[in-house]
Amino acid sequence: CYHCKLNMKEGDPAVYAERAGYDKLWHPSCFVCCTCGELLVDMIYFWKNGNLYCGRHYCDSERPRCAGCDELIFSNEYTLAEGQNWHLKHFCCFDCDCVLAGITYITVNDKPVCKSCYMKNHAVV
Repeated sequence: CYHCKLNMKEGDPAVYAERAGYDKLWHPSCFVCCTCGELLVDMIYFWKNGNLYCGRHYCDSERPRCAGCDELIFSNEYTLAEGQNWHLKHFCCFDCDCVLAGITYITVNDKPVCKSCYMKNHAVV
């Protein structure tokens, strides 16, 4: 078995993945996503760099995912802020929803806030 490295027994079911090549077989319970461990026997699988992936984690390896909407970001322009990727329109002030991409913001209780909302709602007078 390509995953667990145990010998396949004669007569046991085995999974063959065409994209991985003719020399690789898996026990059905070992044919899983390398990231989340989801069983891929009856699912669409992806093969990349010697690893099996479910659809979600293969796509995550190809494109960033927006922390605001949890969808893949296909645009070439997006924001990396607070250690996460965001569509430009989804990285917004927590108080007024104005877009914060490319402007100065302050975090209040781990939430991004624009300067004017910070001065109005959070700053000490």
